[in-house]
Amino acid sequence: MDTRELCRYSGSINELLARYGVRFGIYKNNTFKEQLFPFDTIPRVIGAEEFAFLEKGLKQRVTALNLFIKDIYHEKQIIQDGIVPEEFVYAGSGYLPQCEKVMPPKEIYSHISGIDLVQAKDKSWYILEDNLRVPSGASYPMIARDLCRKCSPQTFRNNHIEDNRNYAKLLRRTFDNVNTGGHTVILTPGRFNAAYFEHSFLAEQTGAHLASGHELMVENDHLYFIDYSGKKERIGAVYRRISDDYLDPMNFKEESLIGIPHIYDVYRKGNVALLNAPGNGVADDKGIYYFVPKMIKYYLGEDAILKNAPTYLPYYPEDMEYVLKNFDDLVIKDVAEAGGYGVVFANKMTAAEKDEFITLLKAEPRRFIAQEVIDFIDIEIMEQGEYVPRKADLRAFVLMADEPLVWKSGLTRFSRNPDSFIVNSSQGGGFKDTWVLSQ
Repeated sequence: MDTRELCRYSGSINELLARYGVRFGIYKNNTFKEQLFPFDTIPRVIGAEEFAFLEKGLKQRVTALNLFIKDIYHEKQIIQDGIVPEEFVYAGSGYLPQCEKVMPPKEIYSHISGIDLVQAKDKSWYILEDNLRVPSGASYPMIARDLCRKCSPQTFRNNHIEDNRNYAKLLRRTFDNVNTGGHTVILTPGRFNAAYFEHSFLAEQTGAHLASGHELMVENDHLYFIDYSGKKERIGAVYRRISDDYLDPMNFKEESLIGIPHIYDVYRKGNVALLNAPGNGVADDKGIYYFVPKMIKYYLGEDAILKNAPTYLPYYPEDMEYVLKNFDDLVIKDVAEAGGYGVVFANKMTAAEKDEFITLLKAEPRRFIAQEVIDFIDIEIMEQGEYVPRKADLRAFVLMADEPLVWKSGLTRFSRNPDSFIVNSSQGGGFKDTWVLSQ
């Protein structure tokens, strides 16, 4: 398989991506800046049998995570049985008391999950984290694949690859499965959101309305979209791309200017579906990650197919002891941070920084997890005309419709820094298409 054929078109494809607005926005020092999301044309290739293994493990994991969220906001049996500590759940920033006893349509909480994996050099796959709130990234390999097809159609005729253009169809199936009656909207914070390109692209691809908060209103316990002429249209499903805190100023942060007053009341009464459900953050807290294999055993009676990275919770005295003894060999993560922020490699700290950090760790043990550093594989990229190795992860997308659906593609992100393990776009990383070979 010649995966380098597309390199001839790298410049023109990236020019087209820039023209189409495929950018990633970030806030830095209270200033919004847009930057290109560099695309490397050499795809990541995953064999059919290997992806079937990943698919089975991803379905298992997301099924268990959904059951956990439902349990936490209702029966709390996993806490009563001592599998997950009570104070550990309720101390997390993702737990929302407003979600207690509120059941979403079809009892589905995480409709669109972005699960981040890495492959170690021994070819074993490890889950790095679960993104269950507002995971982004599916649109980038979708549009990149489309442009690659146009530039080099023979590449796709000559290789047997799963077609990734069905993501919109899978997403639409997910919307329709929980729609309570009416149209679907993709709710965006607006033009200055980091992933606005994706919001507009997915709305176009799925036939959903792209709407901001001021275009939606609650009336008589239902949600309506107001078009440019003032016409009202009932909404049955909202794929929300804003955080829980800003969704509804009457139920969450009252200072929110981008939410819809009383939308959560409509949801609570079962008159609209919110994808993903508010409160999902209770399950994608980096500390809760530690317990996912135990959840799988508890709810499904199965061993986890996909492994967690070896993880320690300083919250537990025995784990704190291990972390302090092996500090230089670990990566420490702040459980409330995302986007590659709050990740510290202990061996890169000065002696003074270590002392200061260990003092903080002892004072706030619930705030951090520690993990063994996985030396994950390097993937070839083209940089300034040369082929060079870089660290890369994979964000797989699992959609929960009438059954769990794993998209046979994914977002491969890579570090542009040869000395870095951090691949996030907000940290300057680039992305690749992910080819899943067909049978």
